[in-house]
Amino acid sequence: MNTAQVRAIQKQVPDRDYAAIFEVLTRYYDGLYRCNTALLSAVFHPNAQYVTASDGKLMHLDMDTYFPIVAQRTSPESVGENYGFSVDSIEFVGPVTATSRMRSSMFSKDYTDLLTLIWLEGEWKIITKVFHFVNHADA
Repeated sequence: MNTAQVRAIQKQVPDRDYAAIFEVLTRYYDGLYRCNTALLSAVFHPNAQYVTASDGKLMHLDMDTYFPIVAQRTSPESVGENYGFSVDSIEFVGPVTATSRMRSSMFSKDYTDLLTLIWLEGEWKIITKVFHFVNHADA
């Protein structure tokens, strides 16, 4: 893709979309931090995919499998873990597709999340979560 094509895509994306995606990312992290599947189901598309191979084997879950796992966890909030995440990037592939890279720490692990978002029915939803984690003890 040449520079003119990149600029053309960026011109199609209003600033409000950056803010809307940042809001989705904030609600996503809030859902993880609180182990609140109602918050998470509001930001994930029902057909979203959850993928990692951080421990050397593929873990690939759909939301019907992932949400009960989250619901059974002890939340980082309830044990007093620090709240915090950073958004390294939000990039638009086009007016209805975006990617984000964000980082956080919880459960004695450092996470890097690569999230793909799509614009459907008037809102941004996470359609894929591919992530990597490192245990604090391994760092």
